[in-house]
Amino acid sequence: MPRKAPTPLKVKKNILSDVKVRQSWSKYNLYNLARQTPYSGRFHNFFKQKWATKSLARNYHGEHVREKQWLRMFDRRIRSVIPMDAAYLAANDGSRESAGRGSGLEKKGKQRVNSPIPYMSMTFAPMERRLDTAIFRALFASSARQARQFVVHGAVKVNGKQMRYPGYLLNPGDMFQVDPERVMWATGAPKAPQKGAVVQGEGEEDATGESTSQPAEEELIEQEEVVDVDRDPREVLKDLRARAKSILATSKRDIGAKRKQDLRAFGTAIKKLLSRSGSSTVLTDSLEAQFAEIQHQLNIRRENQAAGTTSLPSAKDSEQQASEEESVETAAPETKQEIILSDADYNELYAALRSMQENPVDDSKPYATPWMPRDYMSAFAFIPRFLEVNHNICAAVYLRHPVARPGLAEVPSPYPVDIHGSAFAWYLRRR
Repeated sequence: MPRKAPTPLKVKKNILSDVKVRQSWSKYNLYNLARQTPYSGRFHNFFKQKWATKSLARNYHGEHVREKQWLRMFDRRIRSVIPMDAAYLAANDGSRESAGRGSGLEKKGKQRVNSPIPYMSMTFAPMERRLDTAIFRALFASSARQARQFVVHGAVKVNGKQMRYPGYLLNPGDMFQVDPERVMWATGAPKAPQKGAVVQGEGEEDATGESTSQPAEEELIEQEEVVDVDRDPREVLKDLRARAKSILATSKRDIGAKRKQDLRAFGTAIKKLLSRSGSSTVLTDSLEAQFAEIQHQLNIRRENQAAGTTSLPSAKDSEQQASEEESVETAAPETKQEIILSDADYNELYAALRSMQENPVDDSKPYATPWMPRDYMSAFAFIPRFLEVNHNICAAVYLRHPVARPGLAEVPSPYPVDIHGSAFAWYLRRR
């Protein structure tokens, strides 16, 4: 009997009992979100409407939070703001409004109608103060439950101190930070499953033989395709340019063996060229310094070939290197020709070096490398106004509590205002 899928797709019409929208980036959640139909409640009494809409909204807003805990968080007072015109406030002292006479007589033309304020969409605003929900809103986790797991496992800090309570209510000005490796794993594409990992029956030995032979073949291919830096510098440059073109031509989504081999070979050649220098700070310096060092090492190789030597100078004989360079410069100044790169070649090598440094291939990581965002992430990639997020350091600041303003509620929700209004009426306890 084949094993049943853990999350089957159920195509049914009854949205209340089968289709549930969660705080998750799952493809099944996106499918349910796309096929949901609005709830009308035409054939339900008022009590049933409030119960149904409450269940519908709670499936999305904090479904991992117990109802009793949410009832303690619920607040009937809804925060809202009215945008005021600063120029009008500066020009008038309010005497005209306080007099109460002549209102509207001096105004001509069509008056601007302000959008209504969606107060009821702020029903679940207290839920946005939770630490796990804020982590999910800041795009540091792919679901609210995963964000809760990060907090419980000690990968989250609030104001510089480790916080292990996912229900911690953030205050305005609090800064929370998540371990960058957890964020890369949560928001990045998963690793491709290895072929032949699980084999049943008589084919196990053949599968193990193939799995052991494939890495050996890949190692041989990599050994054959590694750039030899001891050759003529022009040939080394040709190989580096070819590697750079192949790296830039393939997309980041192509994480096959060929792209990994190109990246490894290019990285090995760059490391070998940089290791020729005496200083170790070049390896961790800027890209411009690394690229200048590469050109310098290739020029030294060309000078040594012109002088009759066969190997590049090392860090130990730096004094001999300096004397040889002086002798070469004085004896044959006309034969010294620097390797000049065109703008296109320079841009290709520089872009490939940047791609290799910023997004390297690392098989030890639990996510696919080079890193790329996970599938179906674009539909959920938004940040609320009450959060200030810096994705470079995986930190965010809870600026203020969410508020409602004309035509906008700052609490993200897939449901309209009437759904939240009925749910708000349910929690008022006047049933």
